[in-house]
Amino acid sequence: MDNTTRDLVILGGGLVGMTLALAAARQGITSHVIDRADPAELTAEGADGRASAISTASWNLFANIGLAPALEPLGCPIDAIAVTDQMKPGRLDFRPEPGEGSLGRMFANRDIRLALFEAARNEPNIAWHTAATVIDRDRGPHGVSATLADGRVLKGSLLVGAEGRQSPTREDAGFKLAQWDYHHRAMVTALYHEKPHDNVAWEIFYPAGPFALLPLLDENGRHRSALVWTVAEEDAKAWTGLSDRAFLAEVQKRVGPIFGTVELCAPRMSYPLSFQHTARIVEDRLALVGDAAHGMHPIAGQGLNLGLRDVGVLVEVLAEGMRLGLEPGDAQVLKRYEQWRSVDAVTVMAATDTITRLFGVPGKLSSLVRRAGMGAIQRTPALKKWFMDEARGMSGKLPALLQG
Repeated sequence: MDNTTRDLVILGGGLVGMTLALAAARQGITSHVIDRADPAELTAEGADGRASAISTASWNLFANIGLAPALEPLGCPIDAIAVTDQMKPGRLDFRPEPGEGSLGRMFANRDIRLALFEAARNEPNIAWHTAATVIDRDRGPHGVSATLADGRVLKGSLLVGAEGRQSPTREDAGFKLAQWDYHHRAMVTALYHEKPHDNVAWEIFYPAGPFALLPLLDENGRHRSALVWTVAEEDAKAWTGLSDRAFLAEVQKRVGPIFGTVELCAPRMSYPLSFQHTARIVEDRLALVGDAAHGMHPIAGQGLNLGLRDVGVLVEVLAEGMRLGLEPGDAQVLKRYEQWRSVDAVTVMAATDTITRLFGVPGKLSSLVRRAGMGAIQRTPALKKWFMDEARGMSGKLPALLQG
């Protein structure tokens, strides 16, 4: 283990935290990455059936830090998004013009983790501390430190909170959160299905909640899609308590004729849905990234992508500041990071919350609102293009790492 002083002390080595460490390393910026989890458990077969839609901008980031060779064969392009209210007429289709590329790529979270972890093991600029518990964090005028349960003290110039929604680093620093509960729960798994998905992502709105089918690469000649099914929290126990057979029967009803017969091909998981956002994402020698700064409803599939945009911006401002002789924890560097990220984060969070309330809330009124809203988008090319640009992550000012 490397206990020397490094530029960054990153608390949380998940998808966002480890991407940050690798992106920083490619710029010559060193880091300690501290994570409570054991990477072998996180990447074990069947441990995590979740998948993520990776936007064009996020894919550019992965490619620019050298992950493309490992990840490219594993991603399924999203060539179109179909949005429908209970499979009724009036479907809304988002399909790019020829030459515009896909709307993103779907990856199993396990595959992204494996690629990140393998790259981290071979990167001398990263000291990776796994199965480690932080018992104290200190930020002083000349640096930061994290004390581990085994007594080691890891030092750096900047502390980065990347532990996710329940970030203890954010709580310790006293950041105020705007937050509310959607009173919904997402049920997540992956399915084998009889018919091909043709690289189309489906968002089907039912009275009980949104039902999303997201294309994955075929596996051993079998067609696959990820499922994210949202239900009211008050009904969640009944749904999550179903046997696999009963659960599949309910899925089959909602899939209708799209995919033919379906089977489970991953564990079933569920988690509550909420909104949380910090007005500030920096403090003295501290920056927040990813869900530690902003957690959103999965209806637009932008949570991880927003965190990866944090990574791209933070690495760019750190690298520029260090070229000018500033240390990573300098207040000027952190101020630029916060200013650059504030508008984009608020815009995406507000748009996602609005979509959730208009399109994702159960009930008869919301069904009427959904169909009216889909019709308005279909008739408004500029609005439709905005949604597609957001899906690609290509709106706003992008740092170099997120550009192709």
